[in-house]
Amino acid sequence: MLVGTLQVELFLPGCLSLKEKRAIIKGMKTRIRNRFNVSAAEVDYQDKWQRCVLAVATVSNTKKHIEEVLNRAFQYIERESRVEVLDHLLEIF
Repeated sequence: MLVGTLQVELFLPGCLSLKEKRAIIKGMKTRIRNRFNVSAAEVDYQDKWQRCVLAVATVSNTKKHIEEVLNRAFQYIERESRVEVLDHLLEIF
């Protein structure tokens, strides 16, 4: 069994409050979970209006499958118009 994780650091330039940020991130997490059958959570900068680190995780028996799923999830996040990707890290254990 292999576990894959993707951490994506995001900048939310249009957010003016934590409430607005949480609404955007909550929607993204729900869509990512439903579309890619993965786990997703905000793991850092919970108290910052315009920053977020989103973590996505999946489990599989092949490295190729994990890479495909997490790369598609990353591409989906990159296409989100309300956020800018600052950095990302994909790891497989």
